[in-house]
Amino acid sequence: MIKQIVPSILLTLVLTVVLGLGYPLAMTAVAGSLFPHQAHGSLIERDGHVVGSELIAQGFSKAEYFHPRPSATTDTDPNDSTKTVPAPYNAANSGASNAAPTSKTYIEGTQALVDQLKAENPHARGQVPVDLVTSSGSGLDPHVSPAAIEYQLPRVAAARKISEDDLRALVAVHTEGRSLGFLGEGRVNVLRLNLALDERWQPK
Repeated sequence: MIKQIVPSILLTLVLTVVLGLGYPLAMTAVAGSLFPHQAHGSLIERDGHVVGSELIAQGFSKAEYFHPRPSATTDTDPNDSTKTVPAPYNAANSGASNAAPTSKTYIEGTQALVDQLKAENPHARGQVPVDLVTSSGSGLDPHVSPAAIEYQLPRVAAARKISEDDLRALVAVHTEGRSLGFLGEGRVNVLRLNLALDERWQPK
């Protein structure tokens, strides 16, 4: 019996060291060397200070900025630790609403977002893009579709007192195509675009 137990214990210890410590540390070192920007969180700096990450959405509500997708993330209720409260763009608690499309609360909440967007963007053309009224699976998607940007463009241009064509040219520079040319859809990183806006045209 001892002959079977000892090798099992030794094998467990060896595999724990190799796969539990050695392999993760090696992969961390390789990633840090080959992809330092991504390995350290794809952080965005401005004037020497970290202002966000390319991977995590931030809330923007002013008229002179493009707004991201809604966020369904939550946090612990400070008054009752057994409950949660809405905490949009909470990077410490990624998650979706998990509400069914037939849920009355979901339908009413979505309609409220549609009404709000129409009120905030009175000169928008076309229908409200679906990604502006639905949260992503993570609640932290940093991108929106080009259609979502185009819908908001008249408002942002008016708030900054610039022409729509000039703003549209800046948007084109920050529009990403499909990954590898065929995966996914075109998208725009909202944080990067808003930072570019401030660099080009200060809010008025």
